[in-house]
Amino acid sequence: MNKRGDGEGCSDSMVADSTRDRVRLTPLQWLICTVAAGGFAFDLYETLMLPLILRPALADLGNLTRGTPAFNLWAGLLLFVPSATAGIVALFGGYLTDLLGRRRVLVWCILLYGLSACAASYSTSLYQLLILRCATLIGVYVEYTAGVAWVAELFPNPKQRESALGYTQTFFNLGGLMVTGAYFLSVTYADRLPAIRGGHEAWRYTLLSGLVPALPLIIVRPFLPESPIWRQKKRLGTLKRPSIAELFSPKLIRSTIITTLLVACSFALPYGAIQQTVQMIHELPDVRSLAPLQVEHAVSAVQLFQELGGIAGRLLLALLITRVVTQRRLLRTFFGTCLIAFSWLYFFGATRDLMQVKIGIFVASLLFNGLHSFWGNFLPRIFPTHLRGTGESFSMNVGGRAIGVSAALITTQLAGLIPASNAGARLAYSAGVVAVLACVLGLYGSSWLPKPESDQLPD
Repeated sequence: MNKRGDGEGCSDSMVADSTRDRVRLTPLQWLICTVAAGGFAFDLYETLMLPLILRPALADLGNLTRGTPAFNLWAGLLLFVPSATAGIVALFGGYLTDLLGRRRVLVWCILLYGLSACAASYSTSLYQLLILRCATLIGVYVEYTAGVAWVAELFPNPKQRESALGYTQTFFNLGGLMVTGAYFLSVTYADRLPAIRGGHEAWRYTLLSGLVPALPLIIVRPFLPESPIWRQKKRLGTLKRPSIAELFSPKLIRSTIITTLLVACSFALPYGAIQQTVQMIHELPDVRSLAPLQVEHAVSAVQLFQELGGIAGRLLLALLITRVVTQRRLLRTFFGTCLIAFSWLYFFGATRDLMQVKIGIFVASLLFNGLHSFWGNFLPRIFPTHLRGTGESFSMNVGGRAIGVSAALITTQLAGLIPASNAGARLAYSAGVVAVLACVLGLYGSSWLPKPESDQLPD
């Protein structure tokens, strides 16, 4: 076991704790991990709202019918534009994370996406909804980057760090379960709730609910300590000023480009396929005959299986991350199994019956969320302290949420060109094509995945 200095800037007590006890966390570490896990859960809560409310929101605000060219265009725009815009803006959020500190940025992120999600529930046009979704996702994406850096820098011991990152990210999908429950309750009890803009649309209550889980985080986070590594370097005056240009220096350019492209392939899977799935089930033979309320319950059920799969995938990564010999082998395993699972789901299961969709989305979500957690563990080991937030943000936000999310627009537009018996089948086949392409490119590119210099975080 490597017992060298455990990262310049860590407090002496933290290093001593790491040396004395390799397993047990201190009360402060438990508290920070708990709050970080809550932040990750709220991230996905906000992200997964849109696939659930997309169809009713487009019908209400734009009078658009599912399967028409105008519906497909707006569906693609609402999935793509907020993520791409937020991904680019969040790059500068990563820069601020390195410049101002992890904790301060986390507090402002919670305020931004909690309030913007609440405001979105009062939208009167598709353009208003689009703009407010951009604001929400800016907060979400910056929060994730700052949260990962915060947790990673809390643990000088590599195995503790990998486990903490793996298990806290497991709570990411708790947010998916929460928003699924919120949508189910909104659909079921909308008529009993106070009117929003004179009506009782379930999608508005779902958006409004985004403010609720933010409240405890807003209260607790301002009183938690800053990252010990960042704080110590800042105090000693050894913290270099972050620079986006430095990501393309001879030392880092290969790591920056390769990780950005591989993250883009990873994020093409949820945006090009998984988040489209709830729009496919309305044309299934065993769903067509259901009453409208039963259809919405079926949507909630598919979302539930998706989030249960997500939790299983993140637990799987937490168990594998310290046991697989090489990171390249782990990445290839995820992309290879994704190729099989996504092909089966979208070329076969998603056009057959609801149970096959539930099983397929569970497996697909399991594999993608393991892949997503992989990047949360891997990226902090590539970039030094003064560039950790900037580098993670570039790979995750420019690669995943600006480039990778374009798969959403590609899928919805390609669906109009694919011959099939109904709109759901066309969307399923289109999602399958995009997913297969992303997996093949990911498998090919994994051979160039950079190797971390050591188990310790780069100084």
